[in-house]
Amino acid sequence: MDTDLLKTFLEVSRTRHFGKAAENLYLTRSAVSFRVKQLEGILGVALFERQRNNIQPTPAGERMLGHAEAVLTAWERAKQDVSLSQLQSTQLAIGAGPNIWDAYLQGHLQHLHVGLPGVALRTEVLPLTVMTRQLMDRTLDLAISFDPPKLDQFELVQLGQINLLLVSSTANLSAASIAPGQYVKVDWGTAFNIIHAQEYAALPVPTLHTSSARIALDFILNNGGCAFLPEHQVQGLLRDGQLHLVNGASAISRSVYVAYWAENDRLEQIQQAIRFLTDKKSL
Repeated sequence: MDTDLLKTFLEVSRTRHFGKAAENLYLTRSAVSFRVKQLEGILGVALFERQRNNIQPTPAGERMLGHAEAVLTAWERAKQDVSLSQLQSTQLAIGAGPNIWDAYLQGHLQHLHVGLPGVALRTEVLPLTVMTRQLMDRTLDLAISFDPPKLDQFELVQLGQINLLLVSSTANLSAASIAPGQYVKVDWGTAFNIIHAQEYAALPVPTLHTSSARIALDFILNNGGCAFLPEHQVQGLLRDGQLHLVNGASAISRSVYVAYWAENDRLEQIQQAIRFLTDKKSL
């Protein structure tokens, strides 16, 4: 099968519009329509319900989404695997949410690169649902998250822990005195959201909601405000007086986990990578 058919199908699914998909893929609208019809002909089912200004996947189209993503991911990984240089013998695919990279993994990446000679790294920012599916499809080697998938076929290892501090650009501020427009809500996962709802329900409606600690930090440094951010990310700014701890706000701790398939043929490299990822000196 031509992988361009799958790419076109996914783009139409994402945009819900043949014209927009054509613009994004640098194709004509008729070419996009022809590719979708080709794929439907191969599969023998309709993938979209075509109504004016309302393109929706059929039940078969919804089921095809995961398969199309898995095939394209596997194909990209296969291309990289077979084109590895003589200095590289294998590839490790690591997936994590954006906040995992910001709060934990960024400081470990260089150690992985140096400490795993002969291993090419493939890193991706992915939602947990996609990471779980790719682990099951064997297209992802390591899935790192705050809320790990709890499936029997996966091995789970706790890598470490981060402390989230409620910090502000304003000194001598208490949680009760945070005004509307001053709070930035960072998504730190399910357990954080539960604690947040129990202990910080009185905080104002966020002026910004983001899944990236770096975006939140830049925003409050440029515009003022407060947010829960990793201790190691803000400790220098606290020392310099650019940020301040919010009075009376307790730190919230979050554990970082890695999930992997125990029968992976790259198990030796996976276990080596986990040893580097648990090294606190990397942070």
